Amino acid sequence: MEEQNKIAQDEKVSNEAVKRDAKTLWYSVRTFLSELLDIRSDTDRDSTIEAVKKDISFKGHNAWILIFSIFVASIGLNVSSTAVVIGAMLISPLMGPIVGIGLSLAINDIETLKRSLINLAVMIVLSVLTATLYFAVSPISELTPELEARTYPTILDVLVAIFGGLALIVAKTKKGTIASVIFGVAIATALMPPLCTVGYGLAMGEWQYYAGAFYLFSINAVFIALSTFLVAKFLRFPMVKYANSKRRRFVTQMASLIALVVMIPSLYLFYILYKEQVFTSATKDYVTRVIRYEGAEVVKFSQDYKAKRIDVYLIGALVPKAKIQEWYNQLTEEVSLADVSLKIHQGSDQSSQMAEQLSSAVKSGILEDLYVNNQQALADKNSQIQLLEDEINRLKASALPFQSLSEEVHINYENIARFGFSNTINTNFEEADTIPTFLIEWKPSLSENAKRREELKLRAWLKVKYDLDTLSIARY
Repeated sequence: MEEQNKIAQDEKVSNEAVKRDAKTLWYSVRTFLSELLDIRSDTDRDSTIEAVKKDISFKGHNAWILIFSIFVASIGLNVSSTAVVIGAMLISPLMGPIVGIGLSLAINDIETLKRSLINLAVMIVLSVLTATLYFAVSPISELTPELEARTYPTILDVLVAIFGGLALIVAKTKKGTIASVIFGVAIATALMPPLCTVGYGLAMGEWQYYAGAFYLFSINAVFIALSTFLVAKFLRFPMVKYANSKRRRFVTQMASLIALVVMIPSLYLFYILYKEQVFTSATKDYVTRVIRYEGAEVVKFSQDYKAKRIDVYLIGALVPKAKIQEWYNQLTEEVSLADVSLKIHQGSDQSSQMAEQLSSAVKSGILEDLYVNNQQALADKNSQIQLLEDEINRLKASALPFQSLSEEVHINYENIARFGFSNTINTNFEEADTIPTFLIEWKPSLSENAKRREELKLRAWLKVKYDLDTLSIARY
């Protein structure tokens, strides 16, 4: 009996020791995680508020830095140079007012909020005017891939703005600000390129470009401010105190109202962009997985989230209606695409052999090999064709009825003050070429952009009217 009691006592002691060890382990893990993720103990709230207020103003040096960095970014976008755009974002001081808005809302500082909003407006106007000036005088007016990428927002832009804003304000609150993080956030959130694209849209008169770009900038700015607001609240930044209780209550109410006005549309916008991204991903997956038929190839496909429509373009064998109906039925079974309509576009070529050869050639690079092997033969034929076309153009140009043409130009282009025509003979000392040349003097009141647009229209009209392959338009 005594032996049994002793065994039971030993088991009880052993169980208590295991429990103590488990508690000690849990305490150690919790302490480690707390120290790993804790940012409150190393936060300098007073210095952070002072630093944020200091970065809000756009005067003197900051204004000139902004102007020069906008020029650099515009040049990078104009020539589609990612490296130049990144360099411009590194030197731009765009974050100050946006972070100031988020922090002032968090601490009920109306004066700082006013300063932030005013300086944000100054920053936007100054940036857009600078970019518009550059693109108005730039000889390169094409929409480059770098510019086009800043004309519409995606869910990725929102996520980058959220996490970039969080990284920025956390870095600013640390004792001894982490400069490398601030530079990295400036690049990742990409506030400057959308503003430059707004200037491009204004300079070119393309409203869809500047509207989309400004929309993208607004999204980035709102979510950076929102991230700042949330971190400041989490770190319990001291609220601004007012001697007058009525004023304090009014300021608190106004700050809360503005915060709600910013947060609610932001959350709705995030939801809409998320749904659009899900739709795009589901469409790609559906087309890749379902739209398959032996002898036919998908040339391309497009999706329209607003119209809830998918267009698929096929080449090769004609797909029977029964198969297309099967694709329709599978589309309705997709949860995220249940209410989407599908339109199948089929090419006139119904040869399954051609579709198979086309796909194989593209995948294996046969087309490129064929081009290289036959390059000399193609060059000889092109030279002969070019010689004949030049001769035809010369004969057409020499018979051009100038009198009736000038009367027609005078009626259609009222901003032309003087109009002339001549055949210009050019040579590279190996062969000569006769080019129809039209001379134009524009009225002084017409802007340079308008002149370029009118010249493009005139060039296109003259080519169609007289069936000219080459022509030149020069100014007096």
